[in-house]
Amino acid sequence: MALADRIQEFLQRLSPVTRGTLLTELERLEICGAEIPGAAPVLEKLRAEFRKDGSTQIRVSNPSRYFFAPLEPLLIDADPEHANSGRISRGSLAPIWEWISRDLLPTMARDYIKEINDLIASDNQRGARKAAATFQIKVVKSLENTISSPDAATQARAKLAAYTTARSAYNDLVKMLAVIRAQEALAKFNEGLPDRIAKLDDAQVAKIAILLDAFAKKNAEVLPFALTLVAKRLKTPWELIRLATKAAPSKNAPDIAATPYAITVSMVLDRLDNRRTTLRVALKNNRVLVAKEILTEIYDTEYALRVRIDRLDESEWGQRLDRLIDAIAALVALEISRFPEKIGHVLGSRSLRSHQSLSGRLTYLAWKGRDALAEGAAFCRKLVRAA
Repeated sequence: MALADRIQEFLQRLSPVTRGTLLTELERLEICGAEIPGAAPVLEKLRAEFRKDGSTQIRVSNPSRYFFAPLEPLLIDADPEHANSGRISRGSLAPIWEWISRDLLPTMARDYIKEINDLIASDNQRGARKAAATFQIKVVKSLENTISSPDAATQARAKLAAYTTARSAYNDLVKMLAVIRAQEALAKFNEGLPDRIAKLDDAQVAKIAILLDAFAKKNAEVLPFALTLVAKRLKTPWELIRLATKAAPSKNAPDIAATPYAITVSMVLDRLDNRRTTLRVALKNNRVLVAKEILTEIYDTEYALRVRIDRLDESEWGQRLDRLIDAIAALVALEISRFPEKIGHVLGSRSLRSHQSLSGRLTYLAWKGRDALAEGAAFCRKLVRAA
């Protein structure tokens, strides 16, 4: 019997739900960079069954898609085991849904699925959204009891483990609960943001800080998700840290860490970690030009963090940044080593580190000069007030 026939026979022994869960798990492991011998033909078969368009993106069925709709702006297609403050891994949705519909509220879930499928079939979008909102309330109330104690949380983790090996699924479940509770506040905050932020300058920082301060007064628990909504508007992702650096009395890491928006630094580092994974996948698939773009962003972000935050090396942020850059350097070195030294490699070009050029060094001096003037002016104002 041919290999393709044996794979088809094996898959047909599994239930559709199990095949869908298998697809989600294999794709999650693929994102993580795990090498699974023989996985490629299995993935091909499963994607042909569940993804008529051949998509490699993890999708969810219509009933769960409506249920998870409030999470959509906060989802990320990345290694779910990475830290992702203010984000929820898309790969966690399928196992969470399976757990909700098979263990947490099986009867209510069956009723919801039947109701919403009928509404979708009749193109009643308003009714479908209302049905999803009603089921969200039921799930939230059940979860509040289910994970209310350490013992209950442990049991929930164990049951989720039946649907995924990702240890982060439970954390994403907790995040989901927080977002659904605060979905109206998050939606209102989102509507108040500009469509696009080309540059997060002082004026924009001041405006957004006002919105964030007002939001945080009643919704401090979900502030990281509000910051994610801001980050999605930025043309330059690392600029998110300016919400923290502008709020601090100095550029020193300890002062920045004491601000209400210190988490923005961790969020930028989270993105760097995810870009590292994306870089690895691009290199694995020989997409060198894509890898070049990713690496340029990585270098620019590293430079911005080191310039904008003093005493960074003494902080946990700095230590994490060093580990990330070392891991990225190892990926690049391995890729470059595949080519003869005389030929060279585009990823080894000095042009990728634009800050090392003359214009980059002048920009660095300009930043430092502006910072010195700002600190001097602040010191003079203190002297005047003291007098």
